[in-house]
Order: sequence, then C-alpha cells, then structure tokens
Amino acid sequence: QVQLVESGGGLVQAGGSLRLSCAASGNIFSYNVMAWYRQAPGKQRELVSRITSTGFSNYADSVKGRFTISRDNAKNTVYLQMNSLRPEDTAFYYCAFSQSGVDYWGKGTLVTVSS
Repeated sequence: QVQLVESGGGLVQAGGSLRLSCAASGNIFSYNVMAWYRQAPGKQRELVSRITSTGFSNYADSVKGRFTISRDNAKNTVYLQMNSLRPEDTAFYYCAFSQSGVDYWGKGTLVTVSS
C-alpha cells in the first residue's frame, strides 16, 4: 500500500503562482510514476503532468511553459510549480502514484484562480 498526502492548494489571482507538493509513503518500489491530474467542476479528470522515478516527464499542452513538475526521490515527493495561472486552471488537483500496474490517488487539493 502507498499513501499520498498533498499540500499547497489555495486561492491566487490570475498571473500568480502556486506550488503543489505530494509526499508518498508506504511500500514504494524503485521504479514508479508520479503525476498530477485535475478535475474542474462539470469536467472529466485530466492529466496535467507526470514524471517517472528516472526523471522523464511530460505535460498537457494547456500547461506547457507554465507548469513544471519535479520530484525528490529521496523524499518520495513530487512537486508541481504552477506559474502564470489562469482562471481556467481552477480545479481540484490530485496526486497519483503508479507502480507495478497499481494506481494510488491522493484526496486532492483545491486550486482557485481568480480573474
């Protein structure tokens, strides 16, 4: 089992920045993938960004150039630095952890961007 604890959400004005963190604990294998998803009201959950334990990362087109994902393997923690935030970035952001074909999810943290 793997447990995920997210932090860093909040209210920010358009153009501002926020940093999300997600710490994983439990039975963690050396190769895994950590990701951030988001779900806005009335919309489906979508992948924002993901990063493997070897450092490979990718991003949704909507956040490229504004968001940066990183991780600290020693702390089993993934970060999402979000810059130039827009009102359409408003959503619940969920941390996800995958290893050996099993997915784990955090409870989510709310990001609200005011115009």
